[in-house]
Amino acid sequence: MRTCIGIAVTVALLALPATTGAGSRAGTPMHWTIDGVQRTAIVFAPAPKTAAVKHPLVFAFHGHGGNAQGTSMQMHLQTVWPQAIVVYPQGLPTSTPANPNPLPGWQFKAGDSNNRDLKLFDAMVTTLKQRYQVDPRRIYTTGFSNGGIFSYLLWAERAKTIAAVGEVAGSLDSTEMLATPRALLAIAGRQDTTNPFANQVDSIERARQADNAAGTGAACGPICTFYPSAGGNKTPVKTLIHPLAHVYPPWAPVQIVTFFKAHPQP
Repeated sequence: MRTCIGIAVTVALLALPATTGAGSRAGTPMHWTIDGVQRTAIVFAPAPKTAAVKHPLVFAFHGHGGNAQGTSMQMHLQTVWPQAIVVYPQGLPTSTPANPNPLPGWQFKAGDSNNRDLKLFDAMVTTLKQRYQVDPRRIYTTGFSNGGIFSYLLWAERAKTIAAVGEVAGSLDSTEMLATPRALLAIAGRQDTTNPFANQVDSIERARQADNAAGTGAACGPICTFYPSAGGNKTPVKTLIHPLAHVYPPWAPVQIVTFFKAHPQP
């Protein structure tokens, strides 16, 4: 396996209150039992209005060694997109090629750990659709590092559920295939050696093939390239390649939300 994974930049204690600062929504802990193991996520949901109002649903996955509370403060997607239901799941002890120490994280490919995290995703989607007014064409996944890897895995294994992927410093396991086109925003650092930049570029190229976005990209900013997809440009690939290493850039949440807003499930 060529994929590597790093420790998240921000680590915070799960015991801290599930808030992200003055004026922000409070998160609600939710629990699921998967194969006899209790799983947890922090959920930020807008106040209910009417049944006619459907809300986007965003799953945000932390990196290896990170946690849900720290990620809710670092990504703060609930403040960038207050109309969305934003879910920060908590990973379980996971060993990776880059770090054999069992730290909180996510499976790399189908079959790992008896698919514990894919099962969790399925259970979360079911519960949240029952509890909230979810727009089924606007279910998204994003993540940093190991969370980005898991977001790619959700594309490969749960494409019928998700609308688009926004990943930071992630990559697709070499054994996984992308069979269904889905819009992708990929953020990567040229100096990344934790999840080597070359691995991330390879995954972007595989995504472009799956999305039929293999043409010449157009510059959309100093570090931005946009690859339109054929047949209506519904599943493009957009890249933001910065000069740093294995980091979650502070501008990433706004870029990810803007991209998600523009790309419901085709």
